Amino acid sequence: MALSLDDVSEAPATTHAPTGRRVQAALVFARGGGTTVLSRQGVPYPFHITRAFRMHPESPDLATLYLQSASGGLYAADHLTLDIAARPGARVHVTTQAGTVVHRGGPEPTRQETRLTIAADALLALNPDPLILFPGAHLAVSTEITAEPGARAIVTESVACHDPLGQGRPFDRLDLGLTIRTLEGRPLVRERGRIDGAAFAGAASPMGPHRAYGTMVVLGAPDDARLAGLTLRQAGDAAGCLTGVSPLPNGAGLGLRLLAPDGGALSAGMDAVFRIVFEALSGCAPGRRRK
Repeated sequence: MALSLDDVSEAPATTHAPTGRRVQAALVFARGGGTTVLSRQGVPYPFHITRAFRMHPESPDLATLYLQSASGGLYAADHLTLDIAARPGARVHVTTQAGTVVHRGGPEPTRQETRLTIAADALLALNPDPLILFPGAHLAVSTEITAEPGARAIVTESVACHDPLGQGRPFDRLDLGLTIRTLEGRPLVRERGRIDGAAFAGAASPMGPHRAYGTMVVLGAPDDARLAGLTLRQAGDAAGCLTGVSPLPNGAGLGLRLLAPDGGALSAGMDAVFRIVFEALSGCAPGRRRK
């Protein structure tokens, strides 16, 4: 039996599961003064944002905002939620400064929830850099999009593996979920996926030799030849990715998937496809984003 210094028996040690952080951030973009403004924000730690930049001289009403992390990534049992609303007439591009590291987890997954609400005649492009899964990471990602008729959106999501020791150690598990619904709550698209890290990196992996994965959904896409499947596939493939394009169920829009050998190739492919789609939906090429 263990004894304390005052000769009083100590209670046996107990192991507690990590509690993680429960944090919710909210951004609301609206039309005001002939441009797009961030009309409301609630950005607690570890979320951080920049001011809205104007990177498109030919479209001064289009705002660009960087979403940042002040904590060095996502940690075990974190549960971070981001709500973004684009009001009628708002035109906004939200991106990140760099990839987000997902650290080793535990029995309870690290959760990242994104909830988007896009009004008619609004454009929201959410294009973060990849989530980087470290060895032992246990991540659950959920994206919910509520769109009115006439809303336009580009929403990307991407993950890559990285072992800082170069030993090829896999992440633990990855869960991905996507829901697209109407303003009345009628679901148009529901998608769920799960894969263990050992299967992801194994010889019989459904990813084949690829170790990075990205998706893009496009809502409110115009009838534009630039959005033809062949054009988008060629753009992604030219960057070293394996790219697939297909219509989403219930006429919701377009869905794209990209596989790449690593995070660098994935970022290049996602960026090449994003530039084409962004220009088709916004009427201007995406501004040069310094990172």
